[in-house]
Amino acid sequence: MKVFIQVPCLNEETTLPLVFEKMPKKLPYVDEVEWLIVDDGSTDKTVEIAKKLGVKHFVHHRRNMGLARSFRDGVDYALRHGADIVVNTDGDNQYPQDRIADLVKPIIDGKADIVIGDRQTSKIAHFSGFKKLMQRFGSWVVNKAAGTDLPDAASGFRAYSRQSLLRINIVTQFSYCMETIIQAGNKRLAIVSVPIETNAKTRESRLFKNIWQHMFKSGQAIIRSFIMFKPHVIFVTLGVVLLVLGLIPFIRFLIFAAIGEGQGHLQSLIFGSAMLVGSLLSFALLVIADLQKTNRILLEDQLERLKEIQYK
Repeated sequence: MKVFIQVPCLNEETTLPLVFEKMPKKLPYVDEVEWLIVDDGSTDKTVEIAKKLGVKHFVHHRRNMGLARSFRDGVDYALRHGADIVVNTDGDNQYPQDRIADLVKPIIDGKADIVIGDRQTSKIAHFSGFKKLMQRFGSWVVNKAAGTDLPDAASGFRAYSRQSLLRINIVTQFSYCMETIIQAGNKRLAIVSVPIETNAKTRESRLFKNIWQHMFKSGQAIIRSFIMFKPHVIFVTLGVVLLVLGLIPFIRFLIFAAIGEGQGHLQSLIFGSAMLVGSLLSFALLVIADLQKTNRILLEDQLERLKEIQYK
């Protein structure tokens, strides 16, 4: 059993020593523990410090590629080097590295494919009330899309089994966190949470400029995942709403036409017709999206088999 612990880094020379203070070199029921740094275009001494701390595995990006690409490239490296479990933590020392053993245990015990560290965001002092509210709302939306019941969908402190990583494909360029949950949930992978307490804040997040940008980009990823895995939720809802909005003015026009006053209410006919056309287009898009979903499932099955051959 080999575990790779990967740390995506962007100019983490200050915080990296804190991360590795409690980074485990051994884990129960694990033969090998390897440390991996994904250097996402750092311009400071992150790599030099990592080498001094004992890191032997590196993935280098010539320029900043983002968290999602860093995660994907780190996973690719780990799987090519025989990883049975890949743990992801952050380079800002947000997460308690001494709890990694608790992350991998459900996978080793055969009880989970993915384990997520629940930060218990309601207890984090430096989170504003609005941010805590948005975290809960975001997790609720992701759970609806994934069919899961996870308290902290945005947590990046995670452990993935080898088989789960073969089945998950990263599409977004922003953050992999929510997308992988939605994919895993819809593919019926077992996901569990482990309560953790985060460390003291060391710096502001570099993933987004402000909470609004984070909400916008997360919303894009969630909507894309909904269309990929549950297109009926989007297009049936939209189609029914437009159908109702179209029928009301259309019926109104017919009533006035029946009493001989239809000429004065042509705007109702025009608006109703436009809404009905929109409804028809929504249901047509549903058919197309459902066909694409079928093709995607077939392609992902082939991709999973190719990955098995590649990482054998």
